[in-house]
Amino acid sequence: MTPRPAVTASAQNTVDPAEIAKFEAMAAEWWDLNGKFKPLHMLNPCRLDYITRQVAAEFGRDLAADKPFEGLRLLDIGCGGGLLCEPMARLGATVIGADAAERNIPVARLHAEQSGLEIDYRHTTAEALAESGEQFDVVLNMEVIEHVADPLGYLEAVHDLLRPGGLHICSTINRNPKSFAMAILGAEYVMRWLPKGTHEWSKFITPEELFDLMRRAGFDPVDRKGFQFNPILWDWKLSDRDLSVNYVTASLRPAA
Repeated sequence: MTPRPAVTASAQNTVDPAEIAKFEAMAAEWWDLNGKFKPLHMLNPCRLDYITRQVAAEFGRDLAADKPFEGLRLLDIGCGGGLLCEPMARLGATVIGADAAERNIPVARLHAEQSGLEIDYRHTTAEALAESGEQFDVVLNMEVIEHVADPLGYLEAVHDLLRPGGLHICSTINRNPKSFAMAILGAEYVMRWLPKGTHEWSKFITPEELFDLMRRAGFDPVDRKGFQFNPILWDWKLSDRDLSVNYVTASLRPAA
C-alpha cells in the first residue's frame, strides 16, 4: 500500500461550523434520558455490544475480566457528553474524548467527575490531534462522518491517529429512501426525537461508499453490521443483513 503523507495544517478543514452549532445548542441535554439525545441513549447498549466485542476480539481480551481493556488507549471522536467514553473507562481503557463543539466538554467533564471516572476530555479536532502526533489503539468514530465537510480528509486524519494494527469503529447512516423516511421524517418530524435539521440526507453515506473512502484513506475494512430498530419492542439489535438505515463498521490500520 502506498504510504500517505501525514495530515498537515492545510488539511484541517473538515469541521463544518454549521454542524457544530447544532450540537452546541443541545449540549446541556446529553444525559437527559428523555431529552434530545434520547435516540442515542436507546441505541447505546447496541453500540456498546458491537464495540466491546470488536475490541475484545482484535486485542485478545476477555470481557468477563474485571478491567478487560486495561492498557489500551482509546479515542472517542465527537464524544459529546461522554455516552461511550464512560463505559469504556469503566472497562479499563485509558480514554480521551474529543469534540469540536466546545460546550460539550464541560458537560462531559462534570458527569465523569460525578461518576468517579478519570477521562481526558478535550475541545479539539481529529486533524489537530493527528498534527500533534497522538496515536491510539482504538478510535471510535460514531455518528460523526455524516456531519463533516470532507469525509475523505477526515478519515485520513483518523487513520493517522491509529497505531499500526489499531482498530477503527465507525457508524453512520445509509443514504436511501428508507433512511430519509426513518432518520429524518420519522426521528425529526414525527417522533421529534431530534430537532429539525439535525441531519442532511445528502450527507448520508452508503456502506459501499464508506468502505471505498476507508480504503482510500489507508484502512482495511473487516466488518459491518446494521443497527435495526424494532418499533414493537422499542429497542435496537445488531443485524448481519439489514444495513438500510443505521450501520456500523470495523476497520484496521494495517500493521505494516
